[in-house]
Amino acid sequence: MPSTQDWIDHPLEVVEGMFAASQNSPNSGWEAKAVEFFKERLKEKDAHTWVPSLNDVPLHYLKPNSLVKFRCLIQDMFDPEFYMGVYETVDPSTKAKVLRCGRYKDVTECAVDFNSRNAVTAERQTFYCVPIPGENPWVKESYAGSSQARVVPSTSYVPSRQKRSYEEDDEDVDDMDTQPQKQREPHTGPHIPTEMQGNGESKRLETEAPSSQTASASHLDLNFPLPGEKGPPCLVKVYEDWDSFKLNDILEVYGILSVSPALSALADEKDTSSSLLDPADHMETAEEQRVHSPPASLVPRLHMLYAKPLQHNNPLLPSHTLENNSAFLSSTLNEMASVRAELLTYFTHVLLRDALAAEYLILHLISNVYTRRDILPLGKFTLNLSGCPTDASYTERLYQIIQQLAPSSYYLGMSLQNMNQMQLVPKKDYVANRLVSGALQLARNTSLFLDETKLEQGQLDTTGVRNVTALGNLISWQKVDYDFNYHQMEFPCNINVLIVSEARSLLPSDCQIHVQSQVDPQHMEEYLNSIHMNPQASSLLNKFRMYLSVARLLDYSISDEMTKSVEDDFVDMRKDDPQSISAEDLHRMLVVARLLSLSLGQTSLSRDSWLRAKHIEALRRSRMEQHKCVNGNEP
Repeated sequence: MPSTQDWIDHPLEVVEGMFAASQNSPNSGWEAKAVEFFKERLKEKDAHTWVPSLNDVPLHYLKPNSLVKFRCLIQDMFDPEFYMGVYETVDPSTKAKVLRCGRYKDVTECAVDFNSRNAVTAERQTFYCVPIPGENPWVKESYAGSSQARVVPSTSYVPSRQKRSYEEDDEDVDDMDTQPQKQREPHTGPHIPTEMQGNGESKRLETEAPSSQTASASHLDLNFPLPGEKGPPCLVKVYEDWDSFKLNDILEVYGILSVSPALSALADEKDTSSSLLDPADHMETAEEQRVHSPPASLVPRLHMLYAKPLQHNNPLLPSHTLENNSAFLSSTLNEMASVRAELLTYFTHVLLRDALAAEYLILHLISNVYTRRDILPLGKFTLNLSGCPTDASYTERLYQIIQQLAPSSYYLGMSLQNMNQMQLVPKKDYVANRLVSGALQLARNTSLFLDETKLEQGQLDTTGVRNVTALGNLISWQKVDYDFNYHQMEFPCNINVLIVSEARSLLPSDCQIHVQSQVDPQHMEEYLNSIHMNPQASSLLNKFRMYLSVARLLDYSISDEMTKSVEDDFVDMRKDDPQSISAEDLHRMLVVARLLSLSLGQTSLSRDSWLRAKHIEALRRSRMEQHKCVNGNEP
């Protein structure tokens, strides 16, 4: 059995060994056995931490054809491609023929017999994957810090094309060597040691190195959904069950890294000693080739062996489901009430000493679309915090706090310029045959922070109206209508939307609460400086992060007895004044009761939680009525 480092450094040797053994026993199912081999190895204690990650390690520090992992979102799905699944090579001197496996490869060995009757053409799918959009720095740092991967600067792969744009690729090939010094500058930081362990100072250096890649990537559109994103996108080649994956799924992919320079479709000439395994390249248009076959130094290829769908991307939680980790779940549930109390105190301070608004912010942050009934998404809880101060950069500071707690988030200032110029909705480009991403192509449970305090007077143009409509549909139906030119296609999503505004938001919301500041406006700047994301200790901050993620993942139920009790309460509330409460109000109270129960670590509705939900809803509605009376012009 290969050692750990052998199957990580040389996974193709394992695959080819199984392929060779299968030649003596037809229908052996060697492909499934190969995948199972790697799955079993990765189940061994801490084995996954020894696999280098494309998210953490610069591409030029990863060994070509080694096993790597990639935490990503499926941004686009290309058409299936054909490749040489089995091919035959001929030794030029002895004329001996050998069958080779083309699976998990992009480039064949030389001396291929294209007329061989033993050659087998197979099919595979290609996904264009990007790092999870809006993944926050604390998440990246935690994943990188837990890695035990050993990476050695590659001697067989020189990122000679790293600083070249698509346009430069069309220039004379000789130009590639005119500035060798530039190519040898992976980053401006200190010298990186020859071998690096996944901890300490060397890990810090490891995560700095991709800066050169991002500099080169600025010359071309890598199709990241959000502006300013870093990290390599990847073309993931899928061999089995590709119909089980959907656009915008988040995955941790384990696969074989391919970075052959022959993969650049725009090179003036290809290496005559090797042949591309995809015989259909010539059928693509030039624009499609630019998009589908970018330089491997910028967009590496990853041949999937195994992909693990991610329920979440919080590194502080177990990677497998909570149900399979009863010890962790039990200890966490026991602490949830106390952690909630600490978080409520902290949020009360953050929300200018408004404890009721702090309650609702907690409920919002743990909300989650748990199912859909017809077209109605159940569980969503978009919150509008109105009454937010416009001075002292309050909303930006509030977002920074959310950013420190949520695994993924995005701040969208709703200025007139942003609304009129940004592309929020993904759009199909039929010339390049790709989906051009938009800012609303986000992973599930991303916290989207909409800052309406940035609104100013002016007129929305056609793009602005389309963007505001898209935000409204996202909030109301948890879907984004992607633009396919001749039609729109609905893509369901699960995004937590928090709207901060001065008055009531122009966008719909599930719940609005007006923040009642208890802070003297003259001392606002000083007060805000005291809450600038500096909790008592990092351990408490991690508790908050775990708490919010666990509460979102818990199952929830209502007993028949409680259902009857809720129905009776609803009838009683409507007896005196039928107009006092509507079916919509009841639905909101049930959502609040569900979230309140989960926030306390309770997986079923109790009478106390229902009464508490009714109480805080009554307080909120009373506050909104008072505010409406004072500000009669506000809807």
